[in-house]
Amino acid sequence: MNKWFISLVFLCMLVIGPSFQAKALTFDHLPTEQTSKQWSVQVEKAIESKGSVKPEKGKFHTYSLHVNNIGDDVVSVKVNMYRNEPGSKTKYSLVGCPDEKDCKQNSHEQTMSLAKQLNDKTPYVFQNFLLAEKATELEVEIVWTQKENPGRPLKETFVFTQ
Repeated sequence: MNKWFISLVFLCMLVIGPSFQAKALTFDHLPTEQTSKQWSVQVEKAIESKGSVKPEKGKFHTYSLHVNNIGDDVVSVKVNMYRNEPGSKTKYSLVGCPDEKDCKQNSHEQTMSLAKQLNDKTPYVFQNFLLAEKATELEVEIVWTQKENPGRPLKETFVFTQ
């Protein structure tokens, strides 16, 4: 009886154990892409340049983000990126503003400029961003307005997991 119990416990550990392991978000095959009627969002290898951040083993990976407008023309666009924190419902922004006052002043102009760029079929490229190794999810949120209804923002969220 005791042998059967130990065998059963061991079998349960083999079946259930792997599901308790935390898995970090890494992209084994790049680029990885998600699309909708309006947007194409790609995560690719980081674009290295002078002064760009390098990946640090055990802490974070670096990637680039490419967003293309594949739908109707837009009036304004804002792109936000977030990562999760295991064990928390809070998500952390990957894009910040060093001086909040400057961000508020230029925000409307920046969203209009980005819309024009995307309408001209030039992608939005975030060349090098950090993604913590403990993150298991990357969320890209796109908020935009259209000519038909410029006062009503639309939003799509693209979630990248392993």
